[in-house]
Amino acid sequence: MNISDLSIRRPVFATVMSLLLIVLGVMAFSRLTLRELPAIDPPIVSVDVNYPGASAAVIETRVTQVLEDALSGIEGIETIQSRSVNGRASVNLEFTLERDIEAAANDVRDAISGVADRMPDEADPPEVEKADSDSDTVIWLNMSS
Repeated sequence: MNISDLSIRRPVFATVMSLLLIVLGVMAFSRLTLRELPAIDPPIVSVDVNYPGASAAVIETRVTQVLEDALSGIEGIETIQSRSVNGRASVNLEFTLERDIEAAANDVRDAISGVADRMPDEADPPEVEKADSDSDTVIWLNMSS
């Protein structure tokens, strides 16, 4: 039994099946996502320094400025964002898309090691982290007793 024989003998069944396929196709088409630009994760390296007990102004002058001056000469930097709060300094570096994140992180570590002697003795050593696109948070849990 061919599909053509079934359609000739039972035209109502063939019409219903055709309409069902059309409705399912329209529903599937309406749920497709449309993106104008592809999802691209730029290479981002962040440097964090803890300086317990220091004010934001002290951290700005003694830590953040020193780090920014050392990191600004690295090749391929697109943006530098820094933040100084009481007891903590954070510098985020966004590199161009062509730049390898491993090489960028190594360059950042080299630049930081060059200015480690200009950092305050009370400050913790700088921590360098690479932003990984696969490390998005899936769930946050907060427990209390």
